[in-house]
Amino acid sequence: MAYELNLNWPEFLEKYWQKKPVVIKKAFSNFVDPISPDELAGLAMEPEVDSRLVSHKDGEWQASNGPFEDFDGLGETGWSLLAQAVNHWHLPAAELVKPFRVLPDWRLDDLMISYSVPGGGVGPHIDQYDVFIIQGMGSRRWRVGDALPMRQFCPHPALLHVDPFTPIIDEDLEPGDILYIPPGFPHDGFTHETALNYSVGFRGPNSRDFISSFADYALENDLGGNHYSDPDLTLRDHVGKVEDYELERVRQMMVELISQPEDFKQWFGRFATTPRHELDIAPAEPPYESHEIADALMQGEKLIRLSGLRVLNVGERFFVNSEPLETSQYAAADALCRYTLISKTELGAALQDAEFVALLTDLVNQGYWYFDE
Repeated sequence: MAYELNLNWPEFLEKYWQKKPVVIKKAFSNFVDPISPDELAGLAMEPEVDSRLVSHKDGEWQASNGPFEDFDGLGETGWSLLAQAVNHWHLPAAELVKPFRVLPDWRLDDLMISYSVPGGGVGPHIDQYDVFIIQGMGSRRWRVGDALPMRQFCPHPALLHVDPFTPIIDEDLEPGDILYIPPGFPHDGFTHETALNYSVGFRGPNSRDFISSFADYALENDLGGNHYSDPDLTLRDHVGKVEDYELERVRQMMVELISQPEDFKQWFGRFATTPRHELDIAPAEPPYESHEIADALMQGEKLIRLSGLRVLNVGERFFVNSEPLETSQYAAADALCRYTLISKTELGAALQDAEFVALLTDLVNQGYWYFDE
């Protein structure tokens, strides 16, 4: 089913995005869960799906990672089952991400779903990403504190908690309500009635992520081969001291390396389209011929983008799943980035270009797009 989000986006971005948390009551009217607890448990038994089980009993926290073989002996209170990137594996659940496509695709992380029994939760913690927590079935109480410096500690090797905090939000969520939390605000969810929660997360990589990834790209592409040089070197009194101008010259060499526009775009396109979680890729069997793809589209069929696939326009370059997309058909390639459902209307004259159709056929055969049945 299609979900319609009752949210004034311009007002939300101005007042709340990356600024302060807010509860949006009845954000989804007449909310219907897109997944059942049994389906979520089934996904948590699959090795391709990142999942974990968190419990809190007798004052002790426990956490374990999937895949799980069974869920026997858990009891009726005090535990939660969580699965990451469910939008990659469950199409009805993936529909929950679509209302948030007003925000940049490259910032989207995934849809995480949690199933929790009364007393279940993962404890008070801080996330470094923006999250929209949608309440499904059941009821949970959420407490959110202010973004203040806080001590973090590990009650279990797989959990990172914060000390108790004074809430600025302390509210029960009902089906269809949304709690938005920006990075750095401590929060804690406690389940009253067995509940499903859906977390649409948006991640901003840190400087370390960027620099590490660019360094890998520079090594792979043999960039930055220029050596430090100092033809203006003069004698000095203190040979054990690095002069400020030398430090600045080194810094400038590093700045120049990331200041090459084409290399920078090429790196960022690859970086931003690399998925953090596995995709449910099913290559076309048997593979299509180019004329079959063109004929089907000309006859009105539509292609659906694989859920979770990252497709971006970066400075008029195009990238799909960490690989560049080389084509002269700018408008058609841009349509692949802009729309998750494409037809002859979006592709236009590019369907008369044999090279573009061959490229599109390769993408379909890899399982990145598939025909709407």
